[in-house]
Amino acid sequence: MGLRGAPRPRDAASRNRTTAALERQFRAPTARRDGTLRAPFRRGFAPGAALVPLTDMLGLAAPAGLLLRAGDQPRPLAAAAVAGLLWAGLRAARGRYAAGPGAWQGGAAGAVGDWLVLLGLLALLHTAAGSPVDPATAVVAVAPGLLVTAVATGVRTRPRAPSRVRRVLLVGEASGAERAAELLTSRTDHDYRLVAAIPVGPGLLELAGVQIPGRLGSCPADDDVTTVLGGVYAHAADLVLVAPGPQMTGDRLRRLGWGLHDGGVALSVVSELSGVAAERVRPVTAAGLTLLHIAPPLRRGPQAAAKGALDRAGALFGLLALAPLLLAVALSVRLSSRGPVFHRQVRQGRHNRPFTMWKFRTMVADAEQLKARLVAANEVDGPLFKMRRDPRVTPVGRMLRRTSIDELPQLVNVLLGHMSLVGPRPPLPEEASRYDEREHRRLAVKPGLTGLWQVSGRSDLSWQETVSLDLWYVDNWSVAADLGLLARTVRAVADGRGAY
Repeated sequence: MGLRGAPRPRDAASRNRTTAALERQFRAPTARRDGTLRAPFRRGFAPGAALVPLTDMLGLAAPAGLLLRAGDQPRPLAAAAVAGLLWAGLRAARGRYAAGPGAWQGGAAGAVGDWLVLLGLLALLHTAAGSPVDPATAVVAVAPGLLVTAVATGVRTRPRAPSRVRRVLLVGEASGAERAAELLTSRTDHDYRLVAAIPVGPGLLELAGVQIPGRLGSCPADDDVTTVLGGVYAHAADLVLVAPGPQMTGDRLRRLGWGLHDGGVALSVVSELSGVAAERVRPVTAAGLTLLHIAPPLRRGPQAAAKGALDRAGALFGLLALAPLLLAVALSVRLSSRGPVFHRQVRQGRHNRPFTMWKFRTMVADAEQLKARLVAANEVDGPLFKMRRDPRVTPVGRMLRRTSIDELPQLVNVLLGHMSLVGPRPPLPEEASRYDEREHRRLAVKPGLTGLWQVSGRSDLSWQETVSLDLWYVDNWSVAADLGLLARTVRAVADGRGAY
């Protein structure tokens, strides 16, 4: 089939681009490469690479050693050295010392997130090793290191250029192409902009705002590559995304890949898999076929044991470290309105087992009785009940909700094993009773104090968006992902969006 208005193809050297992963869990930054390069860019370390982690390590270890010694803690120098090495290693593992396109040192907010992860790791080591160091003194001892790192990061950080948006030409049969286009255009947490589409076969492809520069026939043709390349150059696309189907698969897709790569154009293929993290997928070849082996979700084993230990250690450490704050909030709640300090509520946990969840009271004492009058004002779909301006919320409660401090008593639930630090939010019994089979899978893991919903918009999300995020977590969680979510929760809470 021919093209409409396609200019003459450019040479391969002027069109060389790298592909980027379509799936970006937790918005991880990706490395880019310049169009004139043939080899992918690999992130290196910034100038003075050894000096930066050394500054972080000494900036935390030196004051920590002095404060631990002043607090008469046992083996202060050894404890400070371990904390300093762990701090520098943690920041290196999280890419804070990387340089080059796509590298992000995280800034002061990243340092705060790293510091909270450090507290979790220290709590885990404290529990595992049976350290005699007082947890509250340890938190105070490592606090100056955060200040040193935040200042040093601010000094060396330079404004980053905005990430380059990938201009995508979509190729596929109408049904597959429309599905891929809908997913790409419905979300903004990626760098892919759909600029044009080339349908395969006679099916009608209707995509709002997307140009159709040509069409491929139902059967392979000699001009397939020319048609696609012409569409690429006509719309300045730097990535061809193919949605496979009965008319675009096997040898035809292979030959299209040859032509695109020879022309210096990147190619990606849409998989029918959804909700599966890349870490769970292992490609293999057999009998000329490309097979994707999918690992089962983590339910038991070393990671599950580590998650349980981290939960209890982190909860205990948090309760001890935040004891003064918890006491102050309890007094504020008690003195500001009539009613108890805590709100106890039955929620459904793992495998739909009920448990009593604790929160600071943020509503008037008779809030449950008033709820029946407000059902018609519910602002969310699904089984949840949410109101942006709920008249039952007290002034102090509104502040606690915005900062999520009202959730901190749930550290007791985590310590008792009812909940986890990270996981889906626990539903009310009446909400869980209305779950369909898909929604019921949220209860396959322990509910959490925070999770993907917390860092992705909280109450601003629709019910289906919340379920999709929870199901992603249920199937793809890992200890490393939990630590990342705990760090990102700090930014989400500080931002305050979606909290009401």
